[in-house]
Amino acid sequence: MALKFKRVLLKISGEALKGSSDEIYDKVKLEDTARQVISLTREGLQVGIVVGGGNIWRGKLAGTLELQKIDADYMGMFATIMNALAIEATIKKMGFEKVKVYSSLEIRTVTSSYNYRNAREKLDEGYIVIFAGGTGFSYFTTDTGACIRGIEIEADALLMAKNGTKGVYDSDPNINPNAKFLSNLSFHDLVVKNLKVMDSTAASLAHDGKLDIVVFDMNGQDNIIKIAHGELEATFIK
Repeated sequence: MALKFKRVLLKISGEALKGSSDEIYDKVKLEDTARQVISLTREGLQVGIVVGGGNIWRGKLAGTLELQKIDADYMGMFATIMNALAIEATIKKMGFEKVKVYSSLEIRTVTSSYNYRNAREKLDEGYIVIFAGGTGFSYFTTDTGACIRGIEIEADALLMAKNGTKGVYDSDPNINPNAKFLSNLSFHDLVVKNLKVMDSTAASLAHDGKLDIVVFDMNGQDNIIKIAHGELEATFIK
């Protein structure tokens, strides 16, 4: 089946890069994610990536250490940079050299300063582009950062990868066995039904920027490839 999009922003969580052990990275998961993204890029899909930092830094830990929220937020942003570099290194290790990391927090040695025009050009040239450092400001989530980057690179959709959940439900399926799966939603539905897909700032940005969102489960054989071809059950938010 043909690709459903020309350009996407793939949002994955930091937890998606770790296994069942206490290690922050799992070699198999890193390589599987990289393999699928490389395969789609070679097929012609333009892929930008935003990755969270939850495998390294959690807000709960910041609370335990009694850190100020602003300091904790910046530590979380640095965690996303570590994850971006891990993905970049894995992609290159697998023989694909056209990959570039942009960071909203300037680290000249290993990243490039974010510029949406340059990012669009690199995507047009067939690069996999990874956006790190969140928004570069405290009090904003990586979901918000992903929406901003998706709008700025003019992505056809934001692909929100979940771990073990195929999309959005009307209640928590881990608590309610009768939770109803929702295949199609509007941004209005997110507000009215109080669905916890993303934070309200991210949802507002996606709505205002006319950025479609696809929520899918990345835990499955080639699920990133399948969602890009429209072959996977998911929730579509328009």
